[in-house]
Amino acid sequence: MDNNFKRAKFGTMQPNIDNLLDLTPEDFAPASDAQKEAFIQERPSTSYWKDAWRRLKMNKVAMVALGVIIFLILFAFVGPVIVPYGYADFNKGAENLYPWHYSLKDQELIDSFNNGDDAARLETALAKAEKEKGSKLTSIEKAKITAQVSTSTGDINSFMKENDIHKEWFGYSTDELKRIESGEKVFPHVFGTDKNGRDILVRTMVGTRVSMLVGIFAALLVLIIGSLYGSISGFFGGLTDTIMMRIAELIYSIPEILLVLLISVTLQPALIAFKDSGTGFWNNLVGVMGPNLISMFIAFGLLYWVTMARIIRGQILQLKEQEFVTAAKALGASSGRIIKHHLLPNCVGQIVVTTCLQIPSAIFLESFLSYLGVGVSAPMTSLGSMASDALSGVQTYGYRLVIPALILSIMILAFNLFGDGLRDALDPRLKK
Repeated sequence: MDNNFKRAKFGTMQPNIDNLLDLTPEDFAPASDAQKEAFIQERPSTSYWKDAWRRLKMNKVAMVALGVIIFLILFAFVGPVIVPYGYADFNKGAENLYPWHYSLKDQELIDSFNNGDDAARLETALAKAEKEKGSKLTSIEKAKITAQVSTSTGDINSFMKENDIHKEWFGYSTDELKRIESGEKVFPHVFGTDKNGRDILVRTMVGTRVSMLVGIFAALLVLIIGSLYGSISGFFGGLTDTIMMRIAELIYSIPEILLVLLISVTLQPALIAFKDSGTGFWNNLVGVMGPNLISMFIAFGLLYWVTMARIIRGQILQLKEQEFVTAAKALGASSGRIIKHHLLPNCVGQIVVTTCLQIPSAIFLESFLSYLGVGVSAPMTSLGSMASDALSGVQTYGYRLVIPALILSIMILAFNLFGDGLRDALDPRLKK
């Protein structure tokens, strides 16, 4: 402190200003650069979003989840361009392929074993049984052995072990293996094929793409409707807020699955008629999406914005009492301008986080409805519809159920973990 300011007397809060007026022109001279550097603590300027990104990068779990999301995006949108098979292509001769194969030589040995002479196999089995018994077999014993031989192809595992037959990576049909032997390059069926010969890998990619698009589109609907509804309700308050919140609570009580089914049944005839009425872009889009998926989007727009509206309303109720809102009103700013330029920008953290967490919820609902058969319509595929189709052969082809279920689980988990990390990064109260 300047020497002109003397210490206050004991027992008083007032400084001693006896020499306060003893000032010189030098006291008003601009500070030198050295004085400025000594006074100012230099620190790099950081914006809100840069600081949030810094905190997000410190969250290793969230960054791993972000990496998984980026991988799934490339998998869903770039993968089908690389794989030469279409999601609806029927590959004749490649039906029910496993995600592995046997060489042509090994396959011939397996076929010869499975298609062996039953009479010769029976004779061998009877001779082996008599040798082990040490006497002739009774008629009842012969009948039992005959029944066993007729209903069994034998111990295939032992046969394969004796002949060193082993599985090789990726699925190929017999014709494709012959083409490979002739020097032709054939893209493998990495996940095998279904009962119709459709490549499971490309169908999984397209199904992941559909799930992501549905989730993102639903989240955007929730963002737009919920933000506007909640901000209007919170800003005006009073009777307006009461009525709007009672409407939101009423909508919240409606079962979304029931609403999707009702909308689908109601709109299906009109949508089919519209699809058949022309060959334009919108007609083709309705044909690709199907009435069920369109009904799902309508349900999202009618129901799923309620949670977003409640969150934004709570934030607006707090922010509208701040000084900057009072100043804006004093300057004559309209209600719309205050909401658009002053209140909603201050809710951006909550908006981003809620939107991000809405994506996995929409993905799960779409997959669940597709699993029930009221989601994505054929020939378009979805992870849920793929899981439903896999149930018919789950004992023999269990991997057909595991693959879409695993991709769906990873995708939902990644979005949830990233949303959690984003919430922590955008909360100024958790600043590190």
